[in-house]
Amino acid sequence: MPSVLLIEDDVRIRQSLARALASRGHDVDSLATGMEGLEYVIANAPDAVILDLGLPDLDGVEILKLIRAVSQVPVIVATARDEEAEIVKVLDAGADDYVVKPFSGEQIDARLRAVLRRTDQGGAGASVAVGDLVIDGRAREVTLAGQSLELTRKEFDLLAYLADHVGDVVSKRELLAEVWRQPYGGGDKTVDVHLSWLRKKLGETAAEARYLHTVRGVGVKLVIPD
Repeated sequence: MPSVLLIEDDVRIRQSLARALASRGHDVDSLATGMEGLEYVIANAPDAVILDLGLPDLDGVEILKLIRAVSQVPVIVATARDEEAEIVKVLDAGADDYVVKPFSGEQIDARLRAVLRRTDQGGAGASVAVGDLVIDGRAREVTLAGQSLELTRKEFDLLAYLADHVGDVVSKRELLAEVWRQPYGGGDKTVDVHLSWLRKKLGETAAEARYLHTVRGVGVKLVIPD
């Protein structure tokens, strides 16, 4: 039974969603403030978090960043904010999915099952070596020339997807759909930001690429350096 933490200050929404998810087989705990939620994540390591942004103590985006500093738990943001710029900002901050209110318990349940399925699959792959770069899917670890790289969960997922298609040009739309599960338009910034972070950790830049090569107007590919 997956354990789920719901962080939502609206009592009606919190209680109804907790009941709906519990009836669908989830072990649900719910809290009304962001800091309580952060403390719960640290102490209890839930399988997933559902996070509202309009919280009474700290904005949910700040709570998301604090959670990401201590945990790679899947986080679904469920909020009334529907501006695309806000969606991009939240995904860039480390959210795994974004749902706009109003929503049903059935929809949240489906999204929970999806992120938990992706998390399970993300640790099941074999190691892939691309030159001195080694991506270990089971341990979710990456080394470069024998040195461990500290990647966020989304950075790892992005690199692992590119490694599964090594040498192939992968479009940003495909990356957005397959890694972020966000197939709406206008999300290139999300991919660009994570590619920039990955390049920095790989010791390269877009102008002086070694592993990650941009094909202008098409996408990006992971290659063995010359």
